[in-house]
Amino acid sequence: MGRYRDLKSYLFEQFGCRVQKISVDAGLTCPNRDGTISTGGCVYCNERGSGTGAFGRNVSVRDQLEQGKAALTKRYKAEKFIAYFQSFTNTYAPFDRLKALYDEALSVQGVVGLSIGTRPDCIDERTLFLLAEYAKSRLVWIEYGLQSANDETLQRINRGHDYACFEKAVELTRGRDILICAHAILGLPGEDRRDVANTAKALAALGIDGVKIHLLYVVKGTVLEKWHAKGLYRPLGRDEYIDLVCEFLEHLPPDTVIQRLTGDPHRHELVAPAWALEKSKNLAAIRQALEDRDVWQGKQFAHGGHNKS
Repeated sequence: MGRYRDLKSYLFEQFGCRVQKISVDAGLTCPNRDGTISTGGCVYCNERGSGTGAFGRNVSVRDQLEQGKAALTKRYKAEKFIAYFQSFTNTYAPFDRLKALYDEALSVQGVVGLSIGTRPDCIDERTLFLLAEYAKSRLVWIEYGLQSANDETLQRINRGHDYACFEKAVELTRGRDILICAHAILGLPGEDRRDVANTAKALAALGIDGVKIHLLYVVKGTVLEKWHAKGLYRPLGRDEYIDLVCEFLEHLPPDTVIQRLTGDPHRHELVAPAWALEKSKNLAAIRQALEDRDVWQGKQFAHGGHNKS
């Protein structure tokens, strides 16, 4: 057993073979960009919304998945796939359009599930009912971007919602066989080690099924880039980030699926830190740190009296 519950192992447990996620760009937008909440977006997000840009190149959802299947089968010998609707807010569109997008993805041979990236303020009963229908025969994850449990931080990064909104979304999603993943960012402006631990503890208390841990890196075309240029924001060093990841993992329940330990910046967009591009080295360093410190996912959870609800 490793020192954290990784997604690759979890998916192998579910399907008995190598399963890979394929990022899908559905051409959707975000209420934090279209003027509903704001036009600037979160301070770290540019106009691509962390996506591949495939929709802008007129590549259909089906074709994106077929291309992903070919590449991942060749590279990893993957046999099954999860369609990951990644860029922007993937429950933020008319219901009929969402259903058509999800149906198109699930019609692709070998796609055994969906992972829907969205905001906690962009979910409703009708969409959750649809996802629950899919979940009767497919694996369905909904990924809520939280980033921090600190409301002051959420306001500082122009997130457009508070922690209570995230709690409400989680409560609305429960009991439908839909798995819930939360996104958390380490290195947010104004945050320290205590804030990181508090976010992990908050997710632990909610009994979240999965977590994605991200490094806050600076990309072109963002408010954060301007802050960085003026000396108002300094990204974490590699050792600082590793230290916070270890701290975060210790407070999570041991059965929470760790879907990600760091991010994947686009090389041509990244401003800083340069080490963020060294994914394999970073993951190896995190695993080594867990070994060297003799810590593991759930170490503090087991001894801290948290209750999974």
